[in-house]
Amino acid sequence: MKPSIPKGTRDFSPTEVAKRNYIFNTIRAAFEVFGFQPIETPSFENSSTLMGKYGEEGDRLIFKILNSGDYLNKVDEALLTSKESNKVTPKISEKALRYDLTVPFARYVVQHQNDITFPFKRYQIQPVWRADRPQKGRFREFYQCDADVVGSKSLLQEVEFVQLYDTVFSKLKLVGTTIKINNRKILSGIAEVIGAKDKLIDFTVALDKLDKIGKDGVVTEMLSKGITEEAIEKVSPLFDFDGSNTEKLNSLANMLQNSEEGLQGVDDLRFVCDSIETLGLESASLEVDVTLARGLNYYTGAIYEVAAPEGVKMGSIGGGGRYDDLTGVFGLKDVSGVGISFGLDRIYLVLEELGLFESVALPKPKVLFLNFDSNNDIEKLKAIKELRNNNVKCEIYPDVASSNKKEKKQWKYVSERGIEFVVSKIEDNQFVLKKMSNGEQTNCSLAELINTVQ
Repeated sequence: MKPSIPKGTRDFSPTEVAKRNYIFNTIRAAFEVFGFQPIETPSFENSSTLMGKYGEEGDRLIFKILNSGDYLNKVDEALLTSKESNKVTPKISEKALRYDLTVPFARYVVQHQNDITFPFKRYQIQPVWRADRPQKGRFREFYQCDADVVGSKSLLQEVEFVQLYDTVFSKLKLVGTTIKINNRKILSGIAEVIGAKDKLIDFTVALDKLDKIGKDGVVTEMLSKGITEEAIEKVSPLFDFDGSNTEKLNSLANMLQNSEEGLQGVDDLRFVCDSIETLGLESASLEVDVTLARGLNYYTGAIYEVAAPEGVKMGSIGGGGRYDDLTGVFGLKDVSGVGISFGLDRIYLVLEELGLFESVALPKPKVLFLNFDSNNDIEKLKAIKELRNNNVKCEIYPDVASSNKKEKKQWKYVSERGIEFVVSKIEDNQFVLKKMSNGEQTNCSLAELINTVQ
């Protein structure tokens, strides 16, 4: 049987890894320029840490890990016979693969609160897992690149995150991204003024799907969740909300004049938009999107989502928001946080589609020592050691050529890997060095060889 990998996972070739590392390194450099520090957390957490933090939809997508040993032995037989998976699962699975990096980060902050200097700015680049239906740009195993600040309620952080997105996309030469922004307080205010405050989660989850299922789909879902036709009629102007950011915010202020929370959200959003208008952006644009809800329960303030340039069919390539009390579920109250995430895998696909990987070089030796004669292998290895000590990437072709055919195989290896310099042989401590771009060949000492290839 031919081996395979699970759906929603991928192998990566050397070229693909080089391109991914280019994105990782670009994001990591920007994180550190903005003052973030790296941390890492385990791939799996206790189920109690993760469950109940992502809403009903998110909880269903968490990969559970079966307990070791005979995990069914201690489960009541009646419970097994009932075939109710929601009741059986906690008995046979105490751990789960992390769904994102934010909840593990909140757990980290609470667990290490006495060792942290607040405000704490952290970044984290690690894989996460979701039992989602695989499709273009959506995988079951993928990397997140997160940056968060906890311990500050200042809206300056929201402004900086917009700048951070713009900085990364500018470095990647990804022009034309749209940073969509909303505020959870605005959504709460809208739910309040239309009389659906008790249906806030259902309302926001449905509204967030507007770009996927359209107005009719959103209306159908809201009705199915018990939101009245009268309430939907009041909210219908949001389905076709347009104009400049200022015009949108003015319309929202008028719509929310009877909601103190909603007006606070408008003021918060206005501060961020006005600040960015003054500071300017290089490659991205900032757009108020009042339908943006991001279905996660823990957002309480600003919400971000990044759309790829127009013409590129791709879901969001980044997102995040403010969560005023995420650490509260772990016992540490009133620690406000705000953070964003870069969707590495989708960014990769966008850069690939737009041909923006041209400058990414695959790691390879600068110098290759051919192996036509094994008599002076030690001399070659000594030279290679010295070259590496001088930070020159180099290697020796491992198998000695016993025929013309095998010599051609070595030259083919040089060509296919695009190696710049080749040492074909050593005679009387002189190296026969060939520059592959023009075929120029010289005899030189080791010192001269090092100087030439550097």
